[in-house]
Amino acid sequence: MRQFWRMVSVKSGTFDLGLVQTIINPEQMALFIQMQPGEKEHSINMVRKLTEKGENQPDLLVAALLHDVGKLRYPMNPLERIMVVLTKAVIPGQAHQWGSLAPDEWEDLPGWRKPFVVAEQHAGWGAEMARQAGVSALTETLIREHHHPKMNKTDEAENSLLHKLWIVDNES
Repeated sequence: MRQFWRMVSVKSGTFDLGLVQTIINPEQMALFIQMQPGEKEHSINMVRKLTEKGENQPDLLVAALLHDVGKLRYPMNPLERIMVVLTKAVIPGQAHQWGSLAPDEWEDLPGWRKPFVVAEQHAGWGAEMARQAGVSALTETLIREHHHPKMNKTDEAENSLLHKLWIVDNES
């Protein structure tokens, strides 16, 4: 319900873009401003929560702003979002299966399956888009793994940042 309300109630001109501009470069801003209003608000809220907790690591803040940018490939409407969220809650294995995608399969998918693909694939898509917009390798990794944090036992700092991103994403 929170996600649905956020998506339908946010107005596109109500964002603190001044805050965003202090964190990301112009190429990254070009991606950010294309995001749907609810996703922008969600990302800015994540940055605020992180900074309220004393977090100021630049890669973490950039990842918080751009973690959902992969959803630009197929912007979902509120009903599609509800369908994905409810399916993940009731039959998560099926939602994951419907979201799996072979590289050449997107064009041939039935329309009802595309939102599940976006839910599963947007992190990887977004990491690639962010890399092309000049993010660091660490930021790219944080975006790619923000839904499925795989703890890299050799890099505790990366693990810590990924965990922090995952927490505020789930809180927001």
